[in-house]
Amino acid sequence: MTWHYNRKYPSVDDLRKRAKKKMPRFAFEYLDGGCNEDVNLYRNTSEIREVELIPRYLEPYKQSSLKTELFGHEYDAPFGIAPVGLQGLMWPNATEVLAKAAFEHNIPFILSTVTTSSIERVAELTEGKAWFQLYHPAKNEYRDDILDRAEKAGCPVLVLLCDVPTFGFRPRDIRNGLSMPPRMTLQNIVQILGRPHWAMQTLKYGQPNFATLKPYMPKKLNLKALGGFMDQMFSGRLDDDKISEIRDKWKGKIVLKGVASEEDTEKAIKLGLDGIIVSNHGGRQLDAGESTIKPTNRIASKYGNQIKVMMDSGMRSGPDIARSIASGADFTFMGRSFMYSVGALGKQGGDHIIGLLKTQLQQIMEQVCCQEILDLHNHLKK
Repeated sequence: MTWHYNRKYPSVDDLRKRAKKKMPRFAFEYLDGGCNEDVNLYRNTSEIREVELIPRYLEPYKQSSLKTELFGHEYDAPFGIAPVGLQGLMWPNATEVLAKAAFEHNIPFILSTVTTSSIERVAELTEGKAWFQLYHPAKNEYRDDILDRAEKAGCPVLVLLCDVPTFGFRPRDIRNGLSMPPRMTLQNIVQILGRPHWAMQTLKYGQPNFATLKPYMPKKLNLKALGGFMDQMFSGRLDDDKISEIRDKWKGKIVLKGVASEEDTEKAIKLGLDGIIVSNHGGRQLDAGESTIKPTNRIASKYGNQIKVMMDSGMRSGPDIARSIASGADFTFMGRSFMYSVGALGKQGGDHIIGLLKTQLQQIMEQVCCQEILDLHNHLKK
């Protein structure tokens, strides 16, 4: 089976280079950077690529399928679009471009609480199939209202974020004025003038805002007051009681995102959650932590028969997806790769990156003679 992609950009690195030329520097660096010295940002990808697969050329083989069952739904590929905050800042209308592409390609799209399209709009584009990621509000009335909206929108899976008890220290964002409260500097204005396509698209779609949070924001909120509002709105540190209350309220599946240890996996199982996403927030929170591939392997080996083990952070290609699944992940999610593609190709970016990743992953499956996605673990070199 073949999928369409733009042959001028046959790798995520090509897309990244093109996106860098089209996005203002402050927006690109917000997408591209990690925290502190970027140690874990680079470790994520480099350690995934240490994983080796073994081809079995002489075994009986018919054809490979990318189809993957997850939470009662059969997706067309074993990867989805991870939640990314402020997508519309990086490329105007990016959230809607990616949500629509995910729906058309039958892969999951996760909407972040702090991105730039609302729950209701994304539900409309995906016929209620998008997942929703919750940044835990400080007030229960906000939490309950957001959950009611997500349920009404039809979201089948709720993703609880646990790896942002405090915001990561990100030198690029501090220099660029994208810390809280944000500020628009003369330097940023000059960067915008140097990216006319981005500027025109922003004029077309409007200044990016936290669309899901608009009902809770004071009217005429200025940039200086925004930082105070965000501090008051969210309480990022989850605990057993907060999760239990949500488990009692939410009728659908619940996934805990940001798990990086066996201890937190055990708690997720005891609390009755349906899945975890092993993640380090794309290397944006804890520079001194592990990459994601190593805990994924340990956690899947020990708990894979008790809870769905998924993974994000560090994958940049179809081979990376194959390596991650061979290492124990039931499913994978990617964030930056999708945003690079939209930054490079605009409204064609969603279709391009999904088609490209499917093509790359299909080639790996056929090359190692693996018929079903989850059989990749039989091809892992140990």
